[in-house]
Amino acid sequence: MFRRIFTTSAAATLLSLAAMGSAQAVTNATVVIQAGTPSYGAPVVVAPQYRVPPPPRYEAVPRPRRGMVWEAGHWEWRGHRHAWVPGHWIKARPGYAYRQPQWNQRGDRWVMDRGGWDRDGDGVPNRHDRRPNDPRRY
Repeated sequence: MFRRIFTTSAAATLLSLAAMGSAQAVTNATVVIQAGTPSYGAPVVVAPQYRVPPPPRYEAVPRPRRGMVWEAGHWEWRGHRHAWVPGHWIKARPGYAYRQPQWNQRGDRWVMDRGGWDRDGDGVPNRHDRRPNDPRRY
């Protein structure tokens, strides 16, 4: 009885939709068939390959400001291309030296060394420096 009622109501709905001209049959299914046992391995680490950055643009360096450091304009890798970041002021940190961001070639790759604050001014980032507070390192 339930089947006959359901079939009758479904047929009535389809007929009313067909009368309005908006009856569409939509079938959308994805079937995945897999054979064998799945195998899992360690993820492969792929280092990003950046193209050679364009030469830096000329920017007039403004006069020094008290308590500020000028970060020169530089190219950054954004998405699938290099984008120019214009120079801007950064608030100075007393007792620290600022390293400008720059591109370095390592083998056949180009790597962006981000600028940052360095306590002893030796050019080694503090997170990699064994003696970060030694101004007479060499």
